Amino acid sequence: MDNLNLKLIYRFLGITAILNGAFMWLAIPFSIYYKEEAVWGILNAGIITISLGLILFFFNKPDNKNLQKKEGYLIVTLGWVTLTLTGMLPYLLTGSIPSVVNAIFETISGYSTTGSSILTDIESMPKGILFWRSATHWIGGMGIIVLTIAILPLLGIGGMQLFMAEAPGPSADKLHPRITDTAKRLWLIYVGLTLAEFLLLKVAGMTWFDAINHSMATVSTGGFSTKNASVAYWNGMPLIQYIIIFFMFIAGTNFVLTYFMLKGKVNKAIRSEEFKYYSLGILCITLIVSFCIIFLQDSSLQTSIEHPMVLGKAESAIRHALFSIVSVVTTTGFVTADFTMWSYFITAIFFALFFVGGSAGSTSGGVKIVRHIVMLKNSFLEFKKSLHPNAIIPVRYDGKAVKQTIVFNIISFFILYMLIFIVGTVILAMMGLDVKSALGASASSLGNIGPAIGSVSPVDNFSHLTNSAKLFCSFLMLIGRLELFTVLILFTPFFWKKN
Repeated sequence: MDNLNLKLIYRFLGITAILNGAFMWLAIPFSIYYKEEAVWGILNAGIITISLGLILFFFNKPDNKNLQKKEGYLIVTLGWVTLTLTGMLPYLLTGSIPSVVNAIFETISGYSTTGSSILTDIESMPKGILFWRSATHWIGGMGIIVLTIAILPLLGIGGMQLFMAEAPGPSADKLHPRITDTAKRLWLIYVGLTLAEFLLLKVAGMTWFDAINHSMATVSTGGFSTKNASVAYWNGMPLIQYIIIFFMFIAGTNFVLTYFMLKGKVNKAIRSEEFKYYSLGILCITLIVSFCIIFLQDSSLQTSIEHPMVLGKAESAIRHALFSIVSVVTTTGFVTADFTMWSYFITAIFFALFFVGGSAGSTSGGVKIVRHIVMLKNSFLEFKKSLHPNAIIPVRYDGKAVKQTIVFNIISFFILYMLIFIVGTVILAMMGLDVKSALGASASSLGNIGPAIGSVSPVDNFSHLTNSAKLFCSFLMLIGRLELFTVLILFTPFFWKKN
């Protein structure tokens, strides 16, 4: 560790804690408005978090402000740990979640935008805590590290290493040559989408409190709701669900493409292979699932949780199918129906979707569509190479040749992802879950999805898991959110060797 700039690392963690504490205080007006005693717990949590941050910041002034890759990986991983350990304080100090293990699970589920929960009665929670719960999604969605990058010029520190370690997907496309300007533009889009959805949901009939919480959870592809039935609470208000579908779709799109589309450069999206597969894939799967629901299901089955609807109604079936598919593909995790009740075939489709993920450069989790595209293209090229062994045929993506090192990285990522999923399933089964539930919990946690299958289905939650299982799922959420390598590289011996 002698070659690590520890003071620089502690200083960044201090900034992370300060910002996190400031976000906590945004929940105070809600507690005051609803006259809740939880206001004192939230206030004290913010004081403790900001005080810790100030100590780390002011007592660690590095002589060398040059940020290397090793420091970048440590700052991002430890930054998420810092967020979790401080972010659970409002739950503990207000007594909303008195168990430390449960508080850790709920907090990391928020920051990782997984959306899995241990709460059995969400609507009984203080409003200030519900806002903070949604805010953890919003902070983690784009990454507080990117927000930190936006203020790095004030510290005289460059932030490319942080951005590369934090940016979701196999590459970090930049909107602007300067990384700090990129971070600012990303957050501007992020805030703009959140505000737009808030206004639309309010106009569509949500209360202002529900609208702001669901807009934060949607744009971050998080999935925490203020209602026990999730978005199924509004099954009688289709417009609300269509608005959420639209913003889930946008949140699962590469933010770089969203930026260009907002600038009027729609051709950028039209020419994007990933966007084509993303859009057409959702459309085709929705048609298949809708057909199965309308024509192949027993009419006694119901498409919703709270408000029963006959499956013969085409609009209802299509809306629930589309909502559920977009929710799973973008790893948002909102629920309007229990897809595990539609049929075994449909359940199998949704389980396969757990391993798809949204677009690279979006707030969604999972493997990411671009990785699947590159792997499939590389597989087809292997057939060609077997017929023409001397031919040099590169994998092409968006009309450009993909470097072999990137192809190897993507293949390595996928192999490691599936290996962790399998090992995670075995470990969870050893911890007491039945095989079906272990498969669902492992895939859901690693992919940051939320609802799964078995005893952790869309109408259940993770409250019945043992403490060890909850902590293990929390670890899976963390490595899934940070794209495996960022966290796992810290467990390799060569990372800690001197350069």
